[in-house]
Amino acid sequence: MNRSASVVSLGFALVVVGCASAPPSQEPAASQAAEIDLKEAGVKTRPAAERADLYLSSAAQSRKLLGSRASGVDGARIYNQATADLTVLLRDADHGRLWNRPQTFRSDGAPSYRLSFAAKTRDGVWDADYFTSFRPADDVEQGMIARRNQQDGVGGALVGVHQTAPLEPFSPWVGVTAPVTATLDFKGQDATLTLVDPSEKPKARVAGVERPLNADFSAPLAYYPQKSEWWNGLMGAIRVSQYSGTTGLYMLQPYDPSRIPVIFVHGLISTARMWRNVVNELEMDPQLRGRFQFGVFNYPTGNPPAYSALRLREELAKFQQLHPDSRGYVLIGHSMGGLLARMQATTLTRSSWDVIGKEKAGQFFANVQTRSLVERATIFDANPHVDRLVFICTPHRGSEMALGGIGAIGQRLISLPVDLTAMVTGSLGSSIAVITGDPRRMPNSVIGLSPSNPLLKALDSRPIQAPFHSIIGDRGKGDTPNSSDGVVAYWSSHLTGAKSERIVPGPHGSCELPETLDELRRILRLHLMEKGGTYRKR
Repeated sequence: MNRSASVVSLGFALVVVGCASAPPSQEPAASQAAEIDLKEAGVKTRPAAERADLYLSSAAQSRKLLGSRASGVDGARIYNQATADLTVLLRDADHGRLWNRPQTFRSDGAPSYRLSFAAKTRDGVWDADYFTSFRPADDVEQGMIARRNQQDGVGGALVGVHQTAPLEPFSPWVGVTAPVTATLDFKGQDATLTLVDPSEKPKARVAGVERPLNADFSAPLAYYPQKSEWWNGLMGAIRVSQYSGTTGLYMLQPYDPSRIPVIFVHGLISTARMWRNVVNELEMDPQLRGRFQFGVFNYPTGNPPAYSALRLREELAKFQQLHPDSRGYVLIGHSMGGLLARMQATTLTRSSWDVIGKEKAGQFFANVQTRSLVERATIFDANPHVDRLVFICTPHRGSEMALGGIGAIGQRLISLPVDLTAMVTGSLGSSIAVITGDPRRMPNSVIGLSPSNPLLKALDSRPIQAPFHSIIGDRGKGDTPNSSDGVVAYWSSHLTGAKSERIVPGPHGSCELPETLDELRRILRLHLMEKGGTYRKR
């Protein structure tokens, strides 16, 4: 049925109903007309401009039903879908020819709707040209998300994707994503499409009334590839060369200088994807949503911790150079990732290494050249832009597991890149034995986690130059300080001077425990109070 025939049929229905004694409600007819236009707009064989006109007609009719007791729910469903589908269509059609420029659509040869796009504002309206594509939030598979973070309301819930070629610095390879809610407002035949950031603006004026926006905050996280965390983590630990190209800092949300960067650092036999549910849970807190911008540091975990910490240090320096207006960072590290985070807020000088013995330290540095990789990995300054750290199950003094049979197997399985091996052995020669205990053995992550590792002793002797918090696992015996998370004992994860220490009833992988998440929320709220003050969102 074409659009004209649909209208005639509806008109006939109204005439028949009009024979009744009571005045009929026009809502069922408007709902049916909006539904028909929505269905017709979904026919992909139609020209894009004709489909756009039908979506506009559907949204225009269904918006009149918003708030109605009888048809409000149905009207909101139609309006939301029409608005979301129109946005996706216009961005994709004809290489973006219809996007972000005034358009006049025609029906039966006469002007039907004139569409314009709202400009970016500082109160939560996106720049339409920032996004290179959109996906309806309901079309994104969310199987790896433990709890879906949604808000019911009006508007088309979308995932906005910003993906450039070549990729911009700190962009995941699929692009940077963000929650977007599309709204359409009408003045006669003039329509305005607005792309709202619901994390900043949870309500907007639609059809003359301030209304909660329809939003999906989990979908942008679920948009990122949902591969096997365990398998990729294992391969990243033992086949380092194959995963070295993934090393880097990746921002999961568009850069905003008013938001505080929170960088997550994963541990051994893991990848940055382990943080998706942690980020999702933190975003559920309306006090935190829109105040922080989350990122992850990804790296193959077979490398020595000092080398991985150097790569993180370099990434943070590049980020600061690109964004000199950035606010200070909060670093959250799990297990070995906590050691990498600690090395961003600690200064190690040449003399710091004398804690292992002046003779040993002298032997180690005897052949280390100025500004060589080894020197940059072992002598460094604290990053003044790190404002706070959170350590989760972190082996500050090592793990005895690295000394046992499992550690021995891990040492044999890990295969480090040839170029890294050549640089380290070329610089250290036989003095490599100061770290490994064997002049023929290269340092790796398992050796780096040994309680006898000189790096851990040097770090433990130096102050952490930012406020820090500890979250420590206890497998359930409740015998702290004799407790353990199964991998790291309390004596290793405990730090004197922590602003807070929370013992959580769980194993080493306790990042998603309710108690851990509650503590992370508390710490981030505290950080807002101390660093944010009365600061308001953009």
